[in-house]
Amino acid sequence: MIKRIATVTIYVEDQDQALRFWTEQVGFTVHADHPMGPSGRWIEVGPAGAETKLVLYPRALMTHWAKLKPSLVFLCDDIESTYQRMKENGVVFQGEPNKMPYGTFAVFKDLDGYEYVLKG
Repeated sequence: MIKRIATVTIYVEDQDQALRFWTEQVGFTVHADHPMGPSGRWIEVGPAGAETKLVLYPRALMTHWAKLKPSLVFLCDDIESTYQRMKENGVVFQGEPNKMPYGTFAVFKDLDGYEYVLKG
């Protein structure tokens, strides 16, 4: 029986830049960072204590990375303060948080142009 999602892979151009984005700007913790041969590292990041992590995988090792786009929604306890903190840290959002009948949402992009959603 499947118990949880372990990882979601994001294909990045520069692992060091992606690592700085996810840790310094978004505020995630590094859960793993291991050598993976001469061309990259196995890097897992996520919220402190989270069971599911993002793998920052080098595009250079995946010839068809452009077809593999992530679609992720991050649940927040307080979307307004999370949005403000991330924005102050330089994260680019597509607009202010949008209140809908089923939740409040804000869309942001990472350094590789992928879009993610915060949900409050």
